[in-house]
Amino acid sequence: MQDNFDISTIIFAVLAIFVLIKLRSVLGTRTGEERPPYDPFKRRADDGATPGGASQGNVIRLPGAAPADANRAPATPEARWGKLADAGAFAGLEAITAADSTFDAGGFQNGARSAYEMIVTAFARGDRDGLRGLLAPDVFDSFAAAISAREAQGETVETTFVSIDGATIADAHLREGTAQITVRFASKLITLTRDRAGAVIDGGADKIMDVVDVWTFARDVKAKDPNWRLVATEAAH
Repeated sequence: MQDNFDISTIIFAVLAIFVLIKLRSVLGTRTGEERPPYDPFKRRADDGATPGGASQGNVIRLPGAAPADANRAPATPEARWGKLADAGAFAGLEAITAADSTFDAGGFQNGARSAYEMIVTAFARGDRDGLRGLLAPDVFDSFAAAISAREAQGETVETTFVSIDGATIADAHLREGTAQITVRFASKLITLTRDRAGAVIDGGADKIMDVVDVWTFARDVKAKDPNWRLVATEAAH
């Protein structure tokens, strides 16, 4: 009976053992020059890049150091208010901002546009309750008297806003703790007046009017009530 292992089998086994020993000796050796494993998340921190991607080189920001743009000149009144107001209102807006840190001219302008539309439409409807919280007492009395006179004659008014094309702050003042801001509104309206029988006696449903109104709003800057109220109106000439 032939043996299970012949001479060739023994030779191949010896060669296999030799190769394994050599591989282990090579793979297990470290020279100290191997590259560390790549970490894709670490690169941003190690290469000096900022979160926005711009490299800071070797600059190291010390604790408490001012931002890079801290030494820039403060914004001019023109830069702060130029897109919202006429130049004559800049000084008043500065004074109001100094007295009331919560004042936001852009927010005020948006609120004024909304108030303008609400007041005009409420007046057309004869909505005294809708007007009361938006007007100073003497202005409310004038509006209410005009509504009463119109009702006494049996007239009704229909007003539709086509657009508000502008709401520019034309003037601003701070007087004895009260901020007053005048806004020049440019709008397009469709308005008509009907008599008691329903006939149109002024305006028309197909007539778009260009209207410019100059309204002044006021607020006590120390009061908890954040609302501004209309204190004066005039039509621009």
